[in-house]
Amino acid sequence: MNYKMIGAIVLISIIGVIIGSIIIFNTLLMQEHEQEPQDSEEPETTDEISPNTNQALYLVVYRIRHRGLLDELLRLGGKPWKNKPEFFFEMNIDGEIASSKDIESFLTSGEVVFKTWDSIFQECKMVHDADEEQETSCITLSLIERVKTGFLKRKIDDILQETIHITYDYRTGRWNGDDSLRDDDGYGHYVGETFEVWFTLYQNDWDSDGIPYWTEVNVLGTDPSIDDTHKDPDQDGIPTVWEWRWGYDPFVWDDHEHLDPDIDGIENIEEYQMEKWFADPFHQDIYVEVDGMQGSGLGDFFSPHVFYEEAGQAVIERYCQHNINVYFDYGWSAGPVNGGGEMLPHVEIMSDTTGNIYQFYKNNFADERKGIFRYCIICHIAGIAYMPEFNRYDTVAVGTNLRGTLKTKKAYTERTRKIVLGSGVLHELGHTVGLTGTYFEGVDMAYASVPPLSNIIYNVELRKTWGQYYSVMNYLHIYDKHLLDYSDGSNGSPYDQNDWLHIFLPTFQTQDLAIESATFDTDAVDELGAIGRLELGLDHWNYSKDFTDTYLSEIYGGSPIEPIMCDIRLYVKTDAESPGDEMDFRVYAQPQVQPTDAEYVLICEGYIDSNGDIVLN
Repeated sequence: MNYKMIGAIVLISIIGVIIGSIIIFNTLLMQEHEQEPQDSEEPETTDEISPNTNQALYLVVYRIRHRGLLDELLRLGGKPWKNKPEFFFEMNIDGEIASSKDIESFLTSGEVVFKTWDSIFQECKMVHDADEEQETSCITLSLIERVKTGFLKRKIDDILQETIHITYDYRTGRWNGDDSLRDDDGYGHYVGETFEVWFTLYQNDWDSDGIPYWTEVNVLGTDPSIDDTHKDPDQDGIPTVWEWRWGYDPFVWDDHEHLDPDIDGIENIEEYQMEKWFADPFHQDIYVEVDGMQGSGLGDFFSPHVFYEEAGQAVIERYCQHNINVYFDYGWSAGPVNGGGEMLPHVEIMSDTTGNIYQFYKNNFADERKGIFRYCIICHIAGIAYMPEFNRYDTVAVGTNLRGTLKTKKAYTERTRKIVLGSGVLHELGHTVGLTGTYFEGVDMAYASVPPLSNIIYNVELRKTWGQYYSVMNYLHIYDKHLLDYSDGSNGSPYDQNDWLHIFLPTFQTQDLAIESATFDTDAVDELGAIGRLELGLDHWNYSKDFTDTYLSEIYGGSPIEPIMCDIRLYVKTDAESPGDEMDFRVYAQPQVQPTDAEYVLICEGYIDSNGDIVLN
């Protein structure tokens, strides 16, 4: 027993010595580690581009729109507007060529081409197998139109109409060339002479979040094996992927609820929500939901209350000519259940006093679309821009009854019916972008077209004055079959204006300063209200004229929405503890569109980095 006890004591002593030695050794290591400089370690970087997956590049063409329909629609004679164009596209990536028209399957092959004015929701994807660790790829996207020529149109020619050259960077997942981030016509959007195209490029990505490996490791410091699609590290309401795509810092809080860099009334948080529908935070967009109306009687059979594709394309093209995208949802195949294309119950007359427009607005126009979309109703009798809630003009109604179409609009053919519908929609949309009689007398200029003689004399005199305002906004010209446009101002003041230089797209979501009541004409604009809207007062922020003059002139030498110039002001934070904001600077812009009324809009924010430099997003 004594020997066993002695042995146990010796064993316990040895174990104690070992444990003590380990503790002392670890303590010395920790002290040595603590003495090392903590900031000496540099973040890990890598030159690897795509180590976790085979490298490949995908080209997705979302939509191609032929721009020729408006000209064909306004041209007299024949029916060429009914002949839908045929076209296809080819891609060349690093010398590998593929065509959208070539169809190959097991033991068979063939050709298919687009035959439409607009291929929206007819997406097409192609893939290119790139070399591993390849840095860039050169891409050529060619748009080719197939036309019939020769005797009896029996010969087919494929004519190259557009060629887009871009270079894709596998490190960042971005591209430049004929299309690039924040260019004039939008990222992944190209406007050519004949075609307009929406597309994207992306590469194989291990975590499938669309942010390349090199960027995650070297720029963002995120894990390239974890999907960042829904991660929002700065908690500003928009995830990492969207912010990186559009050039924002995913780790710096941005006021996306108010930021509207393209001044279209669709703030960044809404641009993110509309990503599927081509929204670009740096390019002006107009979204319109369109519902039709059920017919009642024989007249509605010959003149149905529906939105003609040709009318929509005409309006789209007019705005496209001025670098603004218009998107009409009149029954999108991939749209929401309660989206556009509903056939509302028949109402004989739509007006702002009966309440029926308000009923449709409340029950057939989804709440989540309000403030993003305008609402348009194609109905029996109407011609009105309406403010369903508060004093915001975001709803319009256009009538297509047979009697009005024939007598008032003098549209006797299928072609002219489509023209006058497009003109009516363009007119009412004009009110939602700020073209109103409150600010320019020629808008909605009334005239008398029915005898007696005094009315005829009045019309003659009127055409000598306000007749110079050649715009669909002027009742004198609204249904001119050769116009379908706003005025370009070529006749000069006081009886003409360039409408395109006086539009303010956020009008549809701002409170109009003039009030239209049920019993009185439009009131004059409250002078105090107008002056107040021109000023900008912010708590915790001071306007800095020096920063505005010396710094912003270099960045915004022109305007964020050229050709419309803007008054740009930079504000500096005065209270470091102001809640909910990590920025030191705010940049506001007010489009100079007088006499149209415009507010100041937050277009940019900035902060001072670790080097003391101003960084604007």
